[in-house]
Amino acid sequence: MVKGIKICGISDLETLRYILNHQFPPKFVGFICNYKKSKRYVEYEKLKDLINIKKNDTSFVSVLVNPDDKILEKIKELNFDYYQLYDVSPERTKTIKEKYNIKIITALTINAQKDVDIYSNYNEISDLILFDGKGYEKSIGFNHELLNFVPDSLNKMIAGNIKIEDIPNFKNRDCFIDLSGSLENEEGKKDLKKINKLLNLAIKNET
Repeated sequence: MVKGIKICGISDLETLRYILNHQFPPKFVGFICNYKKSKRYVEYEKLKDLINIKKNDTSFVSVLVNPDDKILEKIKELNFDYYQLYDVSPERTKTIKEKYNIKIITALTINAQKDVDIYSNYNEISDLILFDGKGYEKSIGFNHELLNFVPDSLNKMIAGNIKIEDIPNFKNRDCFIDLSGSLENEEGKKDLKKINKLLNLAIKNET
């Protein structure tokens, strides 16, 4: 079943308020915290103000690419429930989790089966494993059939250029779904109509 939705790349208060006050809010909202190549990157001072908000039952996720100690110290008091870590070794992931007492989403970028199999190195450390495309700041997909042999028992999330209309295709995956680029308009801004469509569709598939 689809266990819930993550909307990633939020960078403005209007969109965030809309999401949090929606009749069917997502399980997670993600904020790009240190990857400046992304058009969705949020500067620290803006981020601090943006997420200082009542989030109800939605978890806030700090998306971090190979974070150094400086950024981790900077955000440690912010209103985050999870750190989503790209390009971080299992050993450092464990250190970050223990030092900051934070839940971890390990993000693996997938191109081939060998990329998928790396999850076993993080399974006992991470609270969630995210299987994503190789695009980072770009919305690039991957063959989701590569996940066919990942056990249902693994607490997992799937990303990679997923479209709103793709949501029903994941009903048999027993996973969370992560969307970003497909929720944006031609100017690259989050589109509230698309977000509304997603959340209303997703709730029908959370069975």
